Amino acid sequence: MPQTNNMTIKLPDETRNRLNLLAKATKHSRVYLATRAIEDYLDVQEWQVQAIREAIQEADSPGARFRDHDEVLNHIEKMVEK
Repeated sequence: MPQTNNMTIKLPDETRNRLNLLAKATKHSRVYLATRAIEDYLDVQEWQVQAIREAIQEADSPGARFRDHDEVLNHIEKMVEK
């Protein structure tokens, strides 16, 4: 089992109430739901940061190709028309 540590957070009343209602409805603890929410958030943010890093690395690489704004808009408009 992974090691756990305590952390105190302040929640707006509305958020706390929503968490309480969801805990009752799902029969999960508030701690479980909050932990899952934080884990899900971290997964998304870590993925996004990694994707940005890779895009910057690709853009900085020799031979990187850039398109001008109008060219991209024209391409998108053609895709939408299909």
